[in-house]
Amino acid sequence: MDAFPERSRGLWRLTVLLLSVSSLPAVTALLEGLYCGTEVCYDVLGVSREASKAEIARAYRQLARRYHPDRYRPEEPEDEENSHTKFLLIATAYETLKDEDSRRDYDYMLDHPEEYYQHYYAYYRRRLAPKVDVRIVILVAICAISAIQYVSWCSSYNKAINYLVTVPKYRIQAMEIAKQQGMLSRTKEKGKNRRSKEEIREQEEEVIRDIIKNKIDIKGGYQKPSLSDILLCQMALFPFYLSRYVAWYARWVYRFTVCREEYGEEEKLYLIRRNMKLSQAQFDSLEENTKQTFLEKQLWVRENYEVQGPFKKLWANQRPLPVSAGL
Repeated sequence: MDAFPERSRGLWRLTVLLLSVSSLPAVTALLEGLYCGTEVCYDVLGVSREASKAEIARAYRQLARRYHPDRYRPEEPEDEENSHTKFLLIATAYETLKDEDSRRDYDYMLDHPEEYYQHYYAYYRRRLAPKVDVRIVILVAICAISAIQYVSWCSSYNKAINYLVTVPKYRIQAMEIAKQQGMLSRTKEKGKNRRSKEEIREQEEEVIRDIIKNKIDIKGGYQKPSLSDILLCQMALFPFYLSRYVAWYARWVYRFTVCREEYGEEEKLYLIRRNMKLSQAQFDSLEENTKQTFLEKQLWVRENYEVQGPFKKLWANQRPLPVSAGL
């Protein structure tokens, strides 16, 4: 008769043990300092794990209106601190569950409580990650640098035009072109349409400025700004430039290394520019007679350039605003 009660007590102990073991994951999954701490975020909002985003948002709004510090009036002074803590917990639960990625990490923590380090890593990686996409930040920075580049180049170009307007040589030639094309004939109106000398002078200055802009090709650092030269376009066109350079280099090696062709004038000037370590814009700013001097001295040959000295000084002594005038 005593065997049955003893067996019942054994089954009872086994049942209690199984229930205790089955409840361990739910307890150990709640880590202090992560998400809602020892509280389940779903329970904080009073929703199930299958709740939709709309249900979660609705539950949050209801609880937020109830426990918001500006609305909640506790009966006891000590309840005020508890209500503030409760409100922060509600906000934390909502921030955790409203985002799909954060909610997925939280659900994984509830289902896999044994992976402590993985949960801490996922939580702090998300909290410390930048809120804005790094690619967007880089793109905005490149656009800002490009805008500053373009504005700076426009300013330099305008300074060059202002300088050339004061040069008598270009000013006189611009006036002659303006008279030939009848661009200044409008300054001779009579009667009611007659303008003051100041207005006529302003129009002449504007006409001269426009002619100089259109007829003079400024080279070097003061050349006319182009959108293709800014950083953003240069980066976008980099694959094209790279492929073109590879094709050019392969053709150069084939012509002058494999086939042993003679250098043309263009190739000689390129080698001279490379020996002088000048950019294309800097080399273009040199006067034509200076380039001819380089060709006569055969400075495309490295040995000749080293023997005859640093011809880069000749470039430094050029005019500050080298131009190719079409006046």
